[in-house]
Amino acid sequence: MDQNIDFELIKRFIDGDESSFNKIINKYKDKIYWHARRMTGNHLDADEIVQEVLFVVYKNLKNFQFKSSLYTWIYKITSTRSLNFLKRRKIKELLSLEEQPEKLQKSTNDILDNIEAKEKLEMVDRVLQQLPSKQREIFILRNYENLTYKEISEITGKSIGALKSNYFHSMKKIIEKIKENENR
Repeated sequence: MDQNIDFELIKRFIDGDESSFNKIINKYKDKIYWHARRMTGNHLDADEIVQEVLFVVYKNLKNFQFKSSLYTWIYKITSTRSLNFLKRRKIKELLSLEEQPEKLQKSTNDILDNIEAKEKLEMVDRVLQQLPSKQREIFILRNYENLTYKEISEITGKSIGALKSNYFHSMKKIIEKIKENENR
């Protein structure tokens, strides 16, 4: 039912009704933001990704193939943009850390102090940032977005078996890191 409404809005946008795009964005902008926020762990970075995603959606909506739900298509764009952002950020951090190795030690200590002072949910969010980006993405889509493995497979292009494996490893790492933090 919801998919039919989305498809109708897309068709109207293709026919020149710009207000249909606004309705689509109003429907999905919060979901885009929160997915990007969980991937990056940062409000400003998430806002930057939202702007990129909105631009890409606007530019490519006329080429939408109607083979998947709009929700899946937008999440795939958001995931790709978030992962690319994280790669760029990691490169920048590595370059700046080579110049200031003491900054890494101070940053690590600050993070550990903050984790000890936060509630469990906040701890999970911090631990998420330590996971490899693919495992983080699967964990977020499964737990925060409540997507099925089939839906995640459509978004990521990965097999359900690979997704289950990544999810298992992400859960294992999160549990280990939480236990480590609780024992400090």
